Amino acid sequence: MSNEQNQREAVDTLVMNLMLGDCLERMKEIPDGSVDLTVTSPPYDNLRTYNNSLDWGDHIWEPVIQELFRVTKQGGVVVWVVGDATVKGSETGTSFKQALWAIDCGFNLHDTMIYEKNAISFPDKNRYQQSFEYMFVFSKGSPKLKNIIHDRKNVSFGRTVTGTGRGADGVTRKASCYGNSIKEFGARWNIWRINTNKGNSITGHPAAFPETLAHDHIITWSKERDTVLDPFMGSGTTGVACKNLNRNFIGIEKDEKYFEIAGARIEAA
Repeated sequence: MSNEQNQREAVDTLVMNLMLGDCLERMKEIPDGSVDLTVTSPPYDNLRTYNNSLDWGDHIWEPVIQELFRVTKQGGVVVWVVGDATVKGSETGTSFKQALWAIDCGFNLHDTMIYEKNAISFPDKNRYQQSFEYMFVFSKGSPKLKNIIHDRKNVSFGRTVTGTGRGADGVTRKASCYGNSIKEFGARWNIWRINTNKGNSITGHPAAFPETLAHDHIITWSKERDTVLDPFMGSGTTGVACKNLNRNFIGIEKDEKYFEIAGARIEAA
């Protein structure tokens, strides 16, 4: 059997479970500790109405994060991509409240990453232009998988590691990697610069994140045949990436229009 046939059979046996409805209700159908990875972007402080279907606030995101902790496997990861609105001259800080609440629920805040966009969403004359969103990486215990992407070109490629570091006791010692040869590519930094989607012309959704973002988190925190969840599926970007990467997918979306768009995109992937 050819490699192409093997890949086709693998895709044919993937589970793409798309749920229409409120994620707080539909997540109850997901068994405890059954999800390896969540990659999601929840609503941002009512910045968009999502076809007037939006009901958002701590009365929603607190129980959602609690449910995410319940359904996540030990060693599993939740990637929570979020930003803040500016209200009466002050950023809300909701993103930080959500990160702290996730810790209260039992998650580790494994990493605070930045998704740097190549465009701005909301121009403002009173402050520097907002061009990033947070990518909080929550883990249930230590992440079982950390397939860190190494694509950062090392300017010192081929040289030998030198240098020293001072310990907490004040003693200067050689670096742990002293004498090693510097590799051509190093681990990617935790600020990812990714081109945004151009409006909603590609996905039909007003705030879809780039497929590259979903792709890179999926290959970092999961393996083939793992189960990936997006409780705010939107236009289905996480699902498309999962299908292309041979991951099982659970997607929940309450808006019927976006649910139909997501289904069509995932089917066509």
